[in-house]
Amino acid sequence: MIYLDYQATTPLAPEARAAMLPWLAGPEDPRAGYANPHSPHRPGRGAATAVEAARARVAALLPPGGRVIFTSGATEALNLAVAGLGQRRLAVSAIEHAAVLDTARFHDPALTVLPVGADGLVDPDVPIPPGTGLVAVMQVNNEIGTVQPVADLAARAHAMGALFLCDAVQGAGKLAAPEGADLVAISAHKLHGPKGIGALWVRDGLDLAPLVHGGGQESGLRSGTLSPALCAGFGVAAALCTSLWKSDGEHVDDLWKQALGLFEGWTLNGSATQRWHGNLNLRRPGLDVGRLLSECRTVAFSAGSACASGSGRPSHVLRALGLSDRDTKTAIRIGFGRYTRAEELEEAAAVLNAAAHAQGV
Repeated sequence: MIYLDYQATTPLAPEARAAMLPWLAGPEDPRAGYANPHSPHRPGRGAATAVEAARARVAALLPPGGRVIFTSGATEALNLAVAGLGQRRLAVSAIEHAAVLDTARFHDPALTVLPVGADGLVDPDVPIPPGTGLVAVMQVNNEIGTVQPVADLAARAHAMGALFLCDAVQGAGKLAAPEGADLVAISAHKLHGPKGIGALWVRDGLDLAPLVHGGGQESGLRSGTLSPALCAGFGVAAALCTSLWKSDGEHVDDLWKQALGLFEGWTLNGSATQRWHGNLNLRRPGLDVGRLLSECRTVAFSAGSACASGSGRPSHVLRALGLSDRDTKTAIRIGFGRYTRAEELEEAAAVLNAAAHAQGV
């Protein structure tokens, strides 16, 4: 199987797995670290130390002047950000992940949806209604890879007295931290860490109401016993992103250039320049994507967001670009990164192109 679905999840880094194993060991293992990190005894304090070391590593991916709250993932982090601020008028981009769009609609049914152009970008001068209390625009879109002008939009929000929330799930560990944000959500499994853990970065001085009540863990914002194993894996994955930043970026750029040549005749969705190069969203007129997915079983790729897979609905992201419902259903998403080999990409392209040609498109 050739794995080309890095936007849905990334392979767990071997180093992150190794960091997790001692915390998953049983009592017969002398390395065992199964203590509750919230317990005051020596093993508990040892587990708490590991959690805080991981928190510091994750924080290094985020802006200075804030704190990291561990959550079960980015969806919970985004819900905590929106709900924790209380009732506010919301403005969110049309291409946000459902974790933002659906949460925002729940808390403000009259929310403002900020449009994007045909290139999949929010105009920095997009009108934002007076009285808006929170603006949410993602750093990198999960379906088409466009990189949004978040610094400009954050400045706009602040100028009108609003806060700025950034879903940085697809950008964390790859791009610089979103400048000017008040709240940032990230997820471990999108940067070669384990599933089941994410984080919300909260700017210093900003108070939130808790979403999960109970024991008062995570500064009172997210009650529940933390998993030292998940935290340790997240922390090492974050540290690897910091140390491999340059080589990872160069590798992805090389794969991007290769992919453009391998998929001639396909149309790129979204800006060709303002995007993360590990995301290749392509369409081909008349393509039956369902058939393509069925026939190309040696390649793991996507028809769009994994969270909306199987819904049968046209992609709200591609529709926001102005594509017809018919055209949105002719698009595929190919995602690659640190562990993708050039020969894998070449082999996958041959399989996909052959299957598309067999459909007569």
